Amino acid sequence: MSEVTRILDGHALDKLLGRSLLTTQDWSTDDLASLRAVARSLADLDRRGIRTPLCPDELAWAVFFDQSTRTKSAWAGAAARLGMQPVIVDGSSTQVSHGETAVETGAMLGMNAHAMGIRHDLILGEGNTFIRDVKQGIDDYLAATDDTRSVPIVNLQCDVDHPTQTMADQLWLEDNFDDLAGRRITVSWAYSPSYAKPLSVPQGLITLLTRVGADVTLAHPPGFQLTDATMAAAAGNATSGGSFRVIDDMDEAFAGADIVYPKSWGAHDLMVERVAANAAGDSDELRAIELRALERNAEHTDWICDERRMATTAGGDALYMHCLPADIGAEVSPAVMERHRVNVAREANWKMYVVMALLAGAKVPDLAGVLTSLEQETLR
Repeated sequence: MSEVTRILDGHALDKLLGRSLLTTQDWSTDDLASLRAVARSLADLDRRGIRTPLCPDELAWAVFFDQSTRTKSAWAGAAARLGMQPVIVDGSSTQVSHGETAVETGAMLGMNAHAMGIRHDLILGEGNTFIRDVKQGIDDYLAATDDTRSVPIVNLQCDVDHPTQTMADQLWLEDNFDDLAGRRITVSWAYSPSYAKPLSVPQGLITLLTRVGADVTLAHPPGFQLTDATMAAAAGNATSGGSFRVIDDMDEAFAGADIVYPKSWGAHDLMVERVAANAAGDSDELRAIELRALERNAEHTDWICDERRMATTAGGDALYMHCLPADIGAEVSPAVMERHRVNVAREANWKMYVVMALLAGAKVPDLAGVLTSLEQETLR
């Protein structure tokens, strides 16, 4: 048996049964550690060619209200490796745009699905609420029909958090550092000319990484602050042993950092303006807000992760991270990206195993025993 599987704690894994992941902040530190342990075990089995069809003949339904490459691939790959049938649809193809509520959507999809993934990340105050309402619709349907199925919901990015991404990021960090306690991690805004990106990745990072004793720095120009609730959560989490600070100087943020995560997101006031325009269905105003957002970004083209800034990090060689796709030449220089091209791909690959762990943990009783049996069968 591999050391990865040997350390699984059956009692701890039992706490994952029936669980949905809507934000990492909803989960205890111990339960997140159990989830990472399952992800590592499943990755170890997969990389050794051991098949893990733990949920055969089940339907894994995912709805995306925003574009995606890596997360769609991670969902499909995770479901297929577990023996499930992945189905991925564009949110615009549902009846939501015609007035169907999230609760109704959950009930309809929950009639047949055995797991549900949702990306709804563009409008502040909407995405996470939508996902929770879908969960309520599914739970109500199952209860009303005495259906004993477990249908876990996985947040595949919302306005608040991107938990499968940040969990993958943490696994990649653990691959590179024995202990994250005391490590200096910089989450920095960076210039992007492409679009006003959601706040959820930096928000997810500062709320998760402050829970593991790291010294987390958030850097951004004036006007690019994150939501008050997220900032309060990060500050509260840091009292467990790490630290959290906010500065408006990218050079200062990079100096001495062990890990850097330069990533663009939209100006806060303009992201708030989106809310009313979206509620009114005003597509012209949404386009105008997007143009203003890009103009605001263009005031800070000097916020780039380049060779000069990387040279000031710990040992002149901090670990560069990004959720991808990065705007090369804007968020990050071509040379820095080329140096870390394989690193960010390996970082991204962990997302599939996080999704696998979530689905398996939620659906498979005695998961520790099942994974141990899979390994033992290969030795016979």
